[in-house]
Amino acid sequence: MNYTDEVRDVDVVVIGAGQAGLAAAFHLRRLGCEPDRDLVVLDHAPRPGGAWQYRWPTLTYGKVHGMHALPGMELTGADPDRTSAEVIAEYFTAYEDTFGLRVHRPVHVTAVRPGPEPGGRLFVESSEGTYATRALVNATGTWDRPFWPRFPGQERFRGRLLHTAGYRGPQEFAGQRVVVVGGGTSAVQHLMEIAEVAADTVWVTRRPPAFRTGPFDENRGRAAVALVEDRVRQGLPPRSVVSVTGLPMTEELRRARERGVLVRRPMFDRITEHGVRWGEGVREDGVTSFDADAILLATGFRPVIDHLAPLRLRTPGGGIRMAGTRVADDPRVHLVGYGPSASTIGANRAGRAAAREIRQLLTEGTRAAA
Repeated sequence: MNYTDEVRDVDVVVIGAGQAGLAAAFHLRRLGCEPDRDLVVLDHAPRPGGAWQYRWPTLTYGKVHGMHALPGMELTGADPDRTSAEVIAEYFTAYEDTFGLRVHRPVHVTAVRPGPEPGGRLFVESSEGTYATRALVNATGTWDRPFWPRFPGQERFRGRLLHTAGYRGPQEFAGQRVVVVGGGTSAVQHLMEIAEVAADTVWVTRRPPAFRTGPFDENRGRAAVALVEDRVRQGLPPRSVVSVTGLPMTEELRRARERGVLVRRPMFDRITEHGVRWGEGVREDGVTSFDADAILLATGFRPVIDHLAPLRLRTPGGGIRMAGTRVADDPRVHLVGYGPSASTIGANRAGRAAAREIRQLLTEGTRAAA
């Protein structure tokens, strides 16, 4: 970009208004950042709700696991039979209004670039113009970057191949034979719903799923977070939450396993025109193929951080080296909802931590300028 072009100077830009972005904006405001003067929050979605607004209609609020309230305002009286998209979108709307966060939307951020002076302002290029900011909170999540693994032969498949991001409920699979791929919570939810209406289902994962029993107490939570934190400190891509926490073995899951629905098969070797195929001897029942009308990939998402590429933050390991919420190599940049903070409670804590460090950065910068 041409740095002589007209830009708007602000202290902090927050990119993303999901759980992490709103938590960060809330704490920044409490620490003295005035919205639209010192603080600008940009969100590409057309309305409040973060990634929740895109979830499938059968994911009712009562089925949501571990949804923690945003800081300063509880979510109370929600009807468990309403869709999570509706409940959480209304909650986020009320939250933004209550605390006057003034989210700009829909705004698409195309790039964040370093300025001409080392350690100076960052330039956030967006569909509503360019902001020159002293600090950046990136809270863009993962929903816009579904992970599509490649399988041998998949281009020949005559059925429907789709990802969780395009799942709209079990009714579209009525009477069909369906393969569900993935070992996370979404895969299990999809599988149990689809099994109620499908002619047949099969569940495949790369590794045997890890089910956990008993309460997920504070010690187990800290141990799980520590595993993810260690990866991002090394600059490695963060792992999925379920890979370190395991799947909670609920009564619903026990019943599904007893009915033969929640029976995991190893990953198939290839996709054929009519379904999937395993190598000889892989399945105990001797079956080496499954004819399918649809293959649903519940294979997760990756962080949406391509717009940060001009800052050259990635390490040879493929991730971004972190120190808490701060990018280790650039104290101006914080990532919330990334790695160990990729959960609703983690996002809340990360938002508070990022706001405090940014406030300190801004205060020290002001003193240095004086």
